[in-house]
Amino acid sequence: MIHIKQIPARPSAEDIKALSPFSPATIHEAQGRRGALSSRIKPVDYRMKLCGPAFTVKSAPRDNVMLQLAINYASPGDIIVVSGGAYEEAGSFGDVLANACLAKGIGGLVTDTGVRDTMQLRDLGFPVFSLSVCIKGTVKETLTAVNDPIIVGDELIYPGDIIVGDADGLVVVRRGEAQAVARLSREREEAEAGYIAAYKAGRSVIEVSNLEPVLKAKGFRSEI
Repeated sequence: MIHIKQIPARPSAEDIKALSPFSPATIHEAQGRRGALSSRIKPVDYRMKLCGPAFTVKSAPRDNVMLQLAINYASPGDIIVVSGGAYEEAGSFGDVLANACLAKGIGGLVTDTGVRDTMQLRDLGFPVFSLSVCIKGTVKETLTAVNDPIIVGDELIYPGDIIVGDADGLVVVRRGEAQAVARLSREREEAEAGYIAAYKAGRSVIEVSNLEPVLKAKGFRSEI
């Protein structure tokens, strides 16, 4: 028997809004270089972005019955995150299920297995991040777990953690840390804007990045 559990602690709309302006790369750096999912998991279209609470599901390889249950029980704005055994040779999600997600207002899909119908997914604009693209079909046999902690892309993800994704990849932020990480991300963006302004004003990268003492300590010399 399987018991469908609610997300135990859903982040607030304010927490989601606080993180949504920032890229996964900025968030990853701002929170101490934590939380980046494997770079192998990428969106099927570079324009796709997502930010929302993880609705986690564990799936047997080449089996999408649990993914379909997750779509059925997820709430609007949820990001369905599937641990499917990092199995690339299966297309567990396509345009039909994407339409089901859109009809429910689901915020996106992240899976460590394959998807298919990518042309249609791009046209639909539903954010899909996957380990592979594969035309091979799946079965509907094995019941596992919904809204338990899972590992996807080498990262431990708890239900209700915030998932942020764009063309470069994905990052997870622990629920309860959203406001602090948003503040650190904003500070990082402001600092980077200062670096860019300094470059445009004619300052060198060595000066802006304060590389002189680092280079000196390593014995660097230039004859240019």
